[in-house]
Amino acid sequence: MAEAKYRGRVGTVRLFVQWGFLVWVIFIGIRFGMFVRHFESGGAFPFVARPPGVEGFLPIGALTSFKYWLVSGEFDPMHPAALVIFLTIVFMSLIARKSFCSWLCPVGTLSEAAWKLGKRFFGRNFQIWSWLDMILRGLKYLLLLFFVKIILIDMTATALAEFLAAPYWAASDIKMLRFFTHMSMTTVVILGILTGLSLLYKNFWCRYLCPYGAFLGLVSFIGPLKVRRNTDQCTGCQRCSAACPSRLPVHTSEAISSPECTGCLTCVENCPEPNVLQMSPPLRKQAMPAWFFPCLVIITFAVGIGAGMISGHWNSVLTYADYQRLIALAPQLSH
Repeated sequence: MAEAKYRGRVGTVRLFVQWGFLVWVIFIGIRFGMFVRHFESGGAFPFVARPPGVEGFLPIGALTSFKYWLVSGEFDPMHPAALVIFLTIVFMSLIARKSFCSWLCPVGTLSEAAWKLGKRFFGRNFQIWSWLDMILRGLKYLLLLFFVKIILIDMTATALAEFLAAPYWAASDIKMLRFFTHMSMTTVVILGILTGLSLLYKNFWCRYLCPYGAFLGLVSFIGPLKVRRNTDQCTGCQRCSAACPSRLPVHTSEAISSPECTGCLTCVENCPEPNVLQMSPPLRKQAMPAWFFPCLVIITFAVGIGAGMISGHWNSVLTYADYQRLIALAPQLSH
């Protein structure tokens, strides 16, 4: 009975984790803004230590440093936390589905909040025609292919080293901050359109345009954990499929292997029958405790980040003097 009650609260646990992580990310962003402001003001504002976690917003650079690490064995010292966060999230996807997207990603959290707000306002969420939905879902894989080609395939070891040593990469976190604090009208319009579409359609950005999510989905495809359905006890009520934000046919599948599955456990939470749906490895007959998967997600992320810190691959080698120079140059750096 206690297990069934906890299973019904999985969604509440996930919301708590999502919004707690979002608050932490916002705190990091504010700290980084204060750090940059100190230099921009010529020291008039108090100095605040730079939070390395801000490098989580540099996924393309992290992919570049990932390839450089593979071909040279060297960990990028400029923004090491970017690679640590990237590797942690990839490992999470390998053992715990695309859980980063539904449990931790701040964009995913805001996207989910948008469609829930839209549902409350319009009384429903809309669905794109199935044939068009299939075509649009391919867009994020095309974007992923573009980045894979230009970084993982085309860039030589020499080109990688030159990019990672360039002032542009050193100042990439500063330029990322300026993207949010000095938005162009084009950026405002695009974000406005995406927000409007996210109000109408569930997880519009995540479903159709996010190349990071596409990559994590492909990694998760080979992972052992999947939502599995006990076909003998399933009543065919279809509540699982109706609740699934990714529109997956859970009620007709023995195991959900789709790269679109984010491990949100919404289907498990909405199943009225105990132990018919569960997130589990293959060949396991007994249902896993409902708390296992949330704990796996949180612990895996914490261990990955902790390993980066302990191993000395977390703080940048850039000095106070380096940031004095880079922050002054940042507006002029374009490549």
